[in-house]
Amino acid sequence: MTTFLRHKGTLITGIILGILLGLSGYKITVLNTDTSSKQANSNTTSDEKKPLYWVAPMDPNYRRDKPGKSPMGMDLIPVYKEDQSDQDAGPGTIKIAPNVVNNLGVRTAKVTRQPLTASITTVGYIQYDQDRLIHIHPRVEGWVETLYVKAQGNTVQKGDPLYAIYSPALVNAQEEFLLALQRNNQQLINAAIDRLKALQLPTTTIEKLRKTRQVQQTVTFFAPQSGVVDNLNIREGFFVKPGMTLMALGSLKEVWVEAEVFERQAALVKPDMAVTMSLDYLPGKTWQGKVDYIYPTLDAKTRTVKVRLRFANPNKVLKPNMFAQVVIHADSTEQRLLVPREAIIRTGRQDRVVLALGDGQFKSIAITMGKMNEHYVEVINGLKEGDSIVTSAQFLLDSESSKNSDFQRMSSTDQTSQNTAQHEHHTEQSVEPKIEKKPSSAWVEAEVHKIMPDTRKINVTHQAIPEWQWPVMTMDFMLADNININQLSPGLTVHIEVQKASNNHYQITQVHIPNTPQQTSEKTSEQQHSDHSEVHKHGQPGETP
Repeated sequence: MTTFLRHKGTLITGIILGILLGLSGYKITVLNTDTSSKQANSNTTSDEKKPLYWVAPMDPNYRRDKPGKSPMGMDLIPVYKEDQSDQDAGPGTIKIAPNVVNNLGVRTAKVTRQPLTASITTVGYIQYDQDRLIHIHPRVEGWVETLYVKAQGNTVQKGDPLYAIYSPALVNAQEEFLLALQRNNQQLINAAIDRLKALQLPTTTIEKLRKTRQVQQTVTFFAPQSGVVDNLNIREGFFVKPGMTLMALGSLKEVWVEAEVFERQAALVKPDMAVTMSLDYLPGKTWQGKVDYIYPTLDAKTRTVKVRLRFANPNKVLKPNMFAQVVIHADSTEQRLLVPREAIIRTGRQDRVVLALGDGQFKSIAITMGKMNEHYVEVINGLKEGDSIVTSAQFLLDSESSKNSDFQRMSSTDQTSQNTAQHEHHTEQSVEPKIEKKPSSAWVEAEVHKIMPDTRKINVTHQAIPEWQWPVMTMDFMLADNININQLSPGLTVHIEVQKASNNHYQITQVHIPNTPQQTSEKTSEQQHSDHSEVHKHGQPGETP
């Protein structure tokens, strides 16, 4: 009996222990399952980053906890929690969701190092080759007996007769030569020959005079080179004197083209650069030449530099005073840091690009520009090879980045030398940057499109507001209570004062209709006195501050 009870107790104890162990194992399994589920949910949550809030593109102070529209009707932009990489990128870094990047149509390009090839297109006029242009002047006075060249523009070959002249001085020089020959005095003969040559008597005429011993009353002069007759100023029977221009002979073997390039392009042009020329009267045909000379002066009126080009003219089809289109191939083998021209954001004080940092992060940075062509711009400072920059929709990104960027908050004296090292230096020294505050109101010209009396709103297209960096936009504005809405009508051009309210909305506080003695608001004397002070502060109504 005792043994049975002992066995029975042992069995009961084993059953109880088994039940407890089973229950303990079940509970551990459940806990492990819950922990794994929680970890999976945590990983899923961490992978899907949620925006902290949404802000207006033109006003970062306008925040909402869900997507929507800004007071100006623009889509709100999500803002994410900045991670360690955002902090390393410095002030001005913004992060945009991938779907917003796609909707904005953001495109990027790499900063490359390559030669800057430039093609300068300009116009010019064909001229004679001045190196081969000869003017014919007499060295004695006399009368033109025979003129062999009858019209300007005639072509002559070297050695062709030009004109025959009767001159008493030439007759006397020939007689002195014959007298020296008769005396057989070599010294006198040489002196007589030198005088005849000084008077430009042709060598053939001197030899004929030596043989025939007969004085020629009229002496014929010949063309010193082949060319075209220009500036023909004589006719048969003219009395001519030394220094008078009888005619000019221009060679068409080669021609000059004088073209002009703008001041900003002059540094790209170098001597011996290749040039392509085309003419209107011979469409489809081109000529290849080179840059012969760059003039050292700049035209003060046109702000251009004159460039002389040289072209071969074997068929004599290129004629002086023809109008020509030329393309100067200002190619260079020097490696330069280049970015696409459309990526540059040019302002009055600074040139910028938007740097794509990856993972939806962008930052607007200042650069120093160098030479440029129609497609690329050289970057002297601010970027390095391989950087990715935004080439489309960069203006919206630059507007958002500039609100918090380091160069936007610095004073004007420091804007020309902004970089990351300077930012870190200012951070270590605890120097507080100077903040540029925007005015709370601004006057601008606008055209009324629609009037909504029920909500006291109007739809207008206003001009650019430089103080707020607003471009020309069409948007709705709320009217202040003191404005008489009945005096407004669609199509009316007015001057409005836009003021930023405390709730980050913008409303029209004053309206001025041009050519009217008073504004459209009904004010008390105290309000008019306040407006008078406001006019002295911001300028007359209708003037953009």
